[in-house]
Amino acid sequence: MKSMDHDIRADVLRNLQNDYGLRPMTGTNYMRKGVCPACNKKELYARQDQPWFIKCGRESKCGQQWHVKELYPDLFEAWSERAPATEQQPTATARAYLEFARGFRLELIEGWYTQENYWDRDLEIGSATVRFALDKGGYWERLIDKPSRFGKKKARFQPGQSYRGVWWCPPALDLLEVTELWIVEGIFDAIALMHHGIAAVAAMSSNAFPEESLKALIKARAEAGGRLPKLVWALDNEPGAHRYTRQWVKLARELGFVCEAAQIPQRDGRKVDWNDLHQRWAFLEDDAREQRREDDLREIRHHGALLIAESASEKALLMYQWKESEEFHFGYDSRLYWWKLDLDKYNKARTAMEESDSEADQKLNDKAVREKALRMSGCVVEIANCYPQALYFQRNEVTDESWYYFRVDFPHDGDSVKNTFTGGQVAAASEFKKRLLGMAAGAVFTGSGQQLDKILKNQLFGIKTVSTIDYVGYSKEYQAYVYGDLAIKGGQVFQVNEEDYFEFGKLRLKSLQKGVAIRLAREGKGYSNEWLSLLWTCFGAQGVVALTFWFGSLFCEQIRARQQSFPFLEATGEAGAGKTTLLNLLWKLLGREGYEGFDPMKSTKAGRSRLMGQVSGMPVVFLEADRHGDDKAHAKTFEWDELKDFYGGGTLATKGVKTAGNETYEPPFRGTIAISQNAAVVAHEAIMTRICKLHFVRPEVTPESRAAADKLNTLEGEHLSHFMLLALRKEADVLKQFFERMPVHEARLRRLHTHCVQCDTAYPAGAEKGCASCGNTLRGYIRVERIAKNHAQMLALLDCLGQVVPLTEHQVALTQRKLVAMAIERQASISADHPAVAEFWEVYEYLQGLDAEGPTVNHSNKPDETIAIHLNEFVKLAGEHRQQLADIATLRTLLKDSRSHKFIDSNVTVSSAVRVHQAKKHNLTTFKSPSVKCWLFKA
Repeated sequence: MKSMDHDIRADVLRNLQNDYGLRPMTGTNYMRKGVCPACNKKELYARQDQPWFIKCGRESKCGQQWHVKELYPDLFEAWSERAPATEQQPTATARAYLEFARGFRLELIEGWYTQENYWDRDLEIGSATVRFALDKGGYWERLIDKPSRFGKKKARFQPGQSYRGVWWCPPALDLLEVTELWIVEGIFDAIALMHHGIAAVAAMSSNAFPEESLKALIKARAEAGGRLPKLVWALDNEPGAHRYTRQWVKLARELGFVCEAAQIPQRDGRKVDWNDLHQRWAFLEDDAREQRREDDLREIRHHGALLIAESASEKALLMYQWKESEEFHFGYDSRLYWWKLDLDKYNKARTAMEESDSEADQKLNDKAVREKALRMSGCVVEIANCYPQALYFQRNEVTDESWYYFRVDFPHDGDSVKNTFTGGQVAAASEFKKRLLGMAAGAVFTGSGQQLDKILKNQLFGIKTVSTIDYVGYSKEYQAYVYGDLAIKGGQVFQVNEEDYFEFGKLRLKSLQKGVAIRLAREGKGYSNEWLSLLWTCFGAQGVVALTFWFGSLFCEQIRARQQSFPFLEATGEAGAGKTTLLNLLWKLLGREGYEGFDPMKSTKAGRSRLMGQVSGMPVVFLEADRHGDDKAHAKTFEWDELKDFYGGGTLATKGVKTAGNETYEPPFRGTIAISQNAAVVAHEAIMTRICKLHFVRPEVTPESRAAADKLNTLEGEHLSHFMLLALRKEADVLKQFFERMPVHEARLRRLHTHCVQCDTAYPAGAEKGCASCGNTLRGYIRVERIAKNHAQMLALLDCLGQVVPLTEHQVALTQRKLVAMAIERQASISADHPAVAEFWEVYEYLQGLDAEGPTVNHSNKPDETIAIHLNEFVKLAGEHRQQLADIATLRTLLKDSRSHKFIDSNVTVSSAVRVHQAKKHNLTTFKSPSVKCWLFKA
């Protein structure tokens, strides 16, 4: 290499002495005693005549080196200023750049290049260039005057010309004579290798396969009668180039070439190409240079062989032959493998081949025998097809459970999965494997505990801690609403960070619940209140009642904390009445688009318990829980009585905690209950009094209502969900108004007067007789405190809803009247018989009237006072007359609550009037004993 330009050399030497303390050593050509920037030891040295590199002399412990271009790039940028072109030397700038920035011998490349200029019209800046003509036509040029000014455009091809398919070949290279041809990416790479006696051509890009040049070489070699040269694919050591290297090797082999690969190891995160390596070799003295070059090329070929190895076993064998370590891990095809040599198998395999009568085995030399034996005995095991990284430690304080939160990268598809590992799962390889399998399809870890320990030892030390909740919604403990990527605390909105948790000052919090996707629109740009008018057009006051319940559900935890209850909502109605449309809108407002509810009949009790525990401050909707006909068998899996405790936020289930004591975990129900089905809920009074009921009928469709319904269905949840943020930001104001207004409404409901359902005549509270005007039944007196409380809460929430949406006075008044009517109707419904019981008494009247001369089903001798029924005979007779009844087991349960005929006792022996009548009617002198065990009711 020629000496560095005097001015550049002087600047470099001055900087090295000032910055690193390097000093010339008398009697040598080196500068020593500099401070290494990597290890801070006074072992740094550089050549004084050609200070291209500085290097640490602690070869085994550090040994790092830096090109001065990395340290002082400004000295190697403005080449037109350092060596301006003249008429006598028109290529002076290019020559200086090639000699001093690239380290090339000019006599070797004389005539291969020209000096040109490039002007960027957009940036209005220019630069001198070094230009090389391409074999296919056009050119490639490198910008040499402060190329960083042009962004990524440090080099360029001639516009309109294509370089693909044809390589750039150094003019001095005779392709008919070479026995080994290296294919690199850039022209400077090819020139750098040519300096070291390596024949190289430039493909001009890693993604360009020089097919035309390869075919031309095949033809030329065939005409000359020579063999094809071996190809060494020496593209850059980058992930993208790795893929192309393997692909080009395969294509070239199909053309008939023998192929290898070469890869420069990339260490310390610094990119090294062939030109960099050429300059590193030039840093050394002649003897040391030859040895280093030989050693480097051997390692480079080794890494290239590893890259194009056709199997994990082949790669493992190459690695074993390189260092002969009996046990090691390695990566192949983005998976982690482990190699362990079984010496017994190796010795047996080698002995078998040496004693083999096979002609093929006998022709093998010692090296080939060794390689074959290693292949037969080497144990290559994939220990993971992914990479796990621990992010933080998370704990559930309530259950005393804890996990490590991991990000697991899967190189085979570029995706990442984040999830938790327990302490036991990271402590044992077998448990780690199980957990990994549960996180992603096909993700497997089969390494040993020792291997796993080495991976996790450093990751888990000093790891940060994050508090957790196992649901989405409102956390009573932390007084925050936590959803997928947003959280609201104290009226402020927080965004989730890159590690999937929220930071509220010193508090780090996240939800462990991933099954419920809540997507909220943080910005209100696309949000408008148009949906409210459409809701009113389609559903009127009933729609606003449902909206009020959904709105109030957001604050149910705070309400139950002070009032110990929150009502259920029931929405029944005919098919086509619009319940689904209404539900879809309400869920969109809460950021849960595409969800309606779940059918409890299709779940186990444990499944329902878990599903109901997934949300807090949000409705849990039961769909079509009423069953008829063939589905009655499924009804046994769910009973409405299960919901009784959830009215006050009761326990979902009792779970044991894995401790040495007898601790348990009883998660509370934190949501609200909504029921949507065609048939009305039929349950005991305890359930019925907890429900606020809406009933929808199929409307008379008008052009206006049809257009409103269609538009309502097309509204996008990504905008409507901003409603939820508006509501939660007003948490404090809403709760304040609610607790002020609720007692007022409750007192009003308790003072309601009785009215006649026929003529609407009003009577004082407490009146229970028929209407004096028409004699019809009086209704309206609310005797059950729970009914008054439920509907008062809804009325108070309706008042609060006005803080979020602009309800008109007319809409509020009609909705209030609807809620009052719902309270009155609920009281009336629990005063009537259960439908199955009412059906039973209708059948009783029918059967009893079949015989005008005497009784048929009432065995009582005092029919004006009591009714005595033998249930089995009754059900049999009803079946003979094709009368519909509930099953006898259900009747035995419900008849005890009969109101129209008050239940007295069961299994009472009476003298049967029915059997006496039948005996007389048929002139029987002997008949069954008149004694019958019956159920007794008041007549």
